[in-house]
Amino acid sequence: MNSSRIQRHNIRSPYSGLMAHGEPWVWLMSGSLAVAVTMIVGLLLFITVRGSLHFWPRPLYEITLHSGETCLGEVTSRETRANNLLENETFSDRRLIHIANFELTGTHYRWINESDIATTQQPRFATVVERLEGGRFHGFPVRVLKNDVAVSIGPETAWAKYEEIAPAIRQQFRDANYLDKHKRGKLQQRLRRARLALFDTRLKYGTEENSFTEAAQDKEKRIAKEVSVLSSRLDKKLASLRKANQAWNFEFETAEGHSVILPIEEIVQAWQPNNIGLWRTLRVYGARWWEFLSDDPREANSAGGVFPAICGTVSMTLFMALLVAPFGVLAALYLREYAADGPLTATVRIAINNLAGVPSIVYGAFGIGFFCYGVGGWIDELFFSASLLADNQPTYGTGGLLWASLTLALLTLPVVIIATEEALVAVPNSMREGSYACGASKWQTIYRIVLPRALPGIMTGLILAMARAAGEVAPLMLVGVKKVALDLPIDTSFPYIHPEREFMHLAYLVYDVGFQSPNSQAAKPMVFTITLLLVTLIAALNITAIYIRSHLKRRYVPQHF
Repeated sequence: MNSSRIQRHNIRSPYSGLMAHGEPWVWLMSGSLAVAVTMIVGLLLFITVRGSLHFWPRPLYEITLHSGETCLGEVTSRETRANNLLENETFSDRRLIHIANFELTGTHYRWINESDIATTQQPRFATVVERLEGGRFHGFPVRVLKNDVAVSIGPETAWAKYEEIAPAIRQQFRDANYLDKHKRGKLQQRLRRARLALFDTRLKYGTEENSFTEAAQDKEKRIAKEVSVLSSRLDKKLASLRKANQAWNFEFETAEGHSVILPIEEIVQAWQPNNIGLWRTLRVYGARWWEFLSDDPREANSAGGVFPAICGTVSMTLFMALLVAPFGVLAALYLREYAADGPLTATVRIAINNLAGVPSIVYGAFGIGFFCYGVGGWIDELFFSASLLADNQPTYGTGGLLWASLTLALLTLPVVIIATEEALVAVPNSMREGSYACGASKWQTIYRIVLPRALPGIMTGLILAMARAAGEVAPLMLVGVKKVALDLPIDTSFPYIHPEREFMHLAYLVYDVGFQSPNSQAAKPMVFTITLLLVTLIAALNITAIYIRSHLKRRYVPQHF
């Protein structure tokens, strides 16, 4: 009886060997990895496809309804919807048409049922026009006018004439904008500096007449006179450029039969999607991407470009990295190499770990209270009192690039400290002991042995910090990001960096366009395009940091003491 019981006990399940070797867990882990990779790749592909196709020139369809109504537009999507769900369920197809011409139609998009469509055709000379204001326009070329006199009549000749004169008119428009924005801006900055110098002199020496205030007044008057002369010359040049541009107009006819005259200088781009081949389509696609990357936003950020947001995002991320790296590395060095293990050190480490989980909006509230109103207000009172007196506007006592970078540096500081500590722990103690045996001091050992071999791990923490900072929105809404800020924090005028300026940010732009835009249908593809650009920008920054990390690893890690 005992032998049979022992024999039954020794009979093993065919699955016991798999469980003993952990093979089911290996399959579970590999399956989890496959699901995670599939989700990430799927998300990136979805964003890439939806974002990159936004600027592809789509054909224009002229749709005639059974009622006799006609419209011209792009088919942006199709859907099938169910009718009468409770009984006699039927399905109907419909199209979403981007009809544009908002000033005439009162809407940008329109749903049209397939059953209501009588005919659909693609007119050869149907034209898409992107305007500075008013949104997109769809119509048929009629004639080109110069000083209200027709110089080209007919769809083909009018379009050929437009393509001939449009580059020169567009360049003159850019030149006029440059003179108005940059040249006039420099003159106004020069006049403002002289005015602030006068206020500063009055604050230092009083408002009574003395040699200092008289000299400041004379200088302010001299500069004002010089600026007035230069401004008059600038006005004449601007008037000449704008007069030459205002002479040209382009007359279109809509599908509904309305005649519309558009100033050519207000046309950003125009193309005939039904009348171009693949090469011209690629040129239009590239031109629209270039406009998106290099131009300023228009139409409540739902059109135009995002160059100020690109500049603001890159500036803030790099500035944040320069601030967080030294503080994080020095703090980790002290905790790991100098501080003795004890209750105080353990408490500090617990606090650092807890700070990594604090909601980002808390950092935003701290940043606006401490940096903007506290430190910034103190700086304004100490160094910019003349500006407060003259304009009643704070310089550093409000949101700006500096305070946003410091706030995000605090937010990502725990990540850098923890990663740096792990990198320092990974350096073998034998290297430290060998350095001490050769007569090196503790700082020499840290500087020449420990830090070089820990640099790849430190770069890993910095990469994580940059990726998180570039995608944050909540704290930036409080400490510096603005819906529209065309004055860049970094420009070519002196001084080159303006840390006090508010700036635009791509992550905030996604929120603003997606949830605050008055034209939700037009904003939807822009959200994917801006998201694609943000992901690409973060990837470029991370790839650069990874390349530096790999270079450091090849240089230091294979070496042995």
